[in-house]
Amino acid sequence: MRIFGKTMRRTAVSLALTALVIMPSQLSAETLSDALIDAYRNSNLLDQNRALLRAADDDVAIAQSALRPTLDFVMSLNAAHPHREIYSSFYNSGSSRDNLVATYQLQASIALYTGGSNRLTIESRKETVLATREALRSLEQSVLLSSVVGYMGVLRSQAFVTLRENNVRVLTQEKQATEDRFEVGEVTRTDVALAESRLAAAISQLEAARGDLAVSRETFRTAVGRYPGDLAFPGALPKTAPSVDEAIRIGVRTHPDIRQAQRGVTVAELGMRIAGAAYKPSISASILSQTDSEYQDEEHFLSLDLNQPIYRGGAMAALERQAIAQRDSNRANLLQVTLGVEEQVASAWANFDAATAQIRASELQIRAAQIAFDGTREEATLGARTTLDVLDAEQELLDARAARIDAIATQYVAVYSLLSAMGLMTVDHLNLGIQTYDPAGYYNAVKSAPARLSQRGQKLDRVLRKLGKQ
Repeated sequence: MRIFGKTMRRTAVSLALTALVIMPSQLSAETLSDALIDAYRNSNLLDQNRALLRAADDDVAIAQSALRPTLDFVMSLNAAHPHREIYSSFYNSGSSRDNLVATYQLQASIALYTGGSNRLTIESRKETVLATREALRSLEQSVLLSSVVGYMGVLRSQAFVTLRENNVRVLTQEKQATEDRFEVGEVTRTDVALAESRLAAAISQLEAARGDLAVSRETFRTAVGRYPGDLAFPGALPKTAPSVDEAIRIGVRTHPDIRQAQRGVTVAELGMRIAGAAYKPSISASILSQTDSEYQDEEHFLSLDLNQPIYRGGAMAALERQAIAQRDSNRANLLQVTLGVEEQVASAWANFDAATAQIRASELQIRAAQIAFDGTREEATLGARTTLDVLDAEQELLDARAARIDAIATQYVAVYSLLSAMGLMTVDHLNLGIQTYDPAGYYNAVKSAPARLSQRGQKLDRVLRKLGKQ
């Protein structure tokens, strides 16, 4: 008796393949690009590091201000009781009073020569800004890649849930068919128990898959800033490089981590020059205008000071050695970062190749397992196969489909990981078509160190208030 016919089996297979291929682009409007855009816009990490970049921008303004004169107003109040010059007269008159003297000073000073340390400090701060920009670009890549991982993780989990649900349906029908065959004496109670066992295992796997989907949704929310909707399967894979060697060359040339390390070496070399400049003399000029309330007279002073370090207890030599050690450390870091990028590119390329080969192999496995499963079912209805044979064939088909789902998700994550390792996982390279943060905008506004009361300074205050409300 054929309880489970060929038409029903093909319907089940069609459902499984639909779950496997997952082409919800016809069912949903939410794409991978949407997730990438929201991840870029909603990232707290990007906001944090943009603020750190603005702080580094102002370090340039602070260094720039050291080249300019300073102007200070100073007022001092001095009191004595009793005043020694009028003590006797106050004593004789039987009265006393405090003597309060106010002094007003207007001080202006400027550093005329510092051995070049001030200008070297400005250059060092500029290089630090450029290094911080590269760090921000590296973080942008991490944020976007995390959104891809989260996106594909949800798709993978959804596909596994659908596959497990279909497997439960098939095994439920198989269990019913086995029970019907047992009623007519075609199989034994052992066959029924085997069918029940496989069905219970399938239900357990379905619940585990649903739990994995819930975890994947939370991972997606962390990466993108919201929960996923109905996700469309990504389109064509992005282009990378014609060969792994070319991909490595691109990565070494463009990866922000390498560029940041290169800037770090430059900063360290400038630090050595700053430490050497400490041995040189410094010259400063100052003007002081003072008014005394007691005598109502004004005094004006002009001074020119030269300071030549002779002995500082060995501190200057220690700072110079420290700067040299920092330079050596940053150079070694640059070499290590370069090796790391090369490894990331090669590993991502290998993962992509392996996933592509696995997809091809799993497709062949699915076709063969499908034929074996159909044949085993037909033979079982004729008594040539046992229920265990049918269940084993069903499990092999399920494993092949699961392997293909996993390989497809791995392939997409690998290709975007390769883009990230090459330094190309950016909003601009992916052509997401959204407005991006301009790291040079704030720098150009503050690099000349505008005063707070100036027109440009007030404009900056408005910009900062606006950023704080976002």
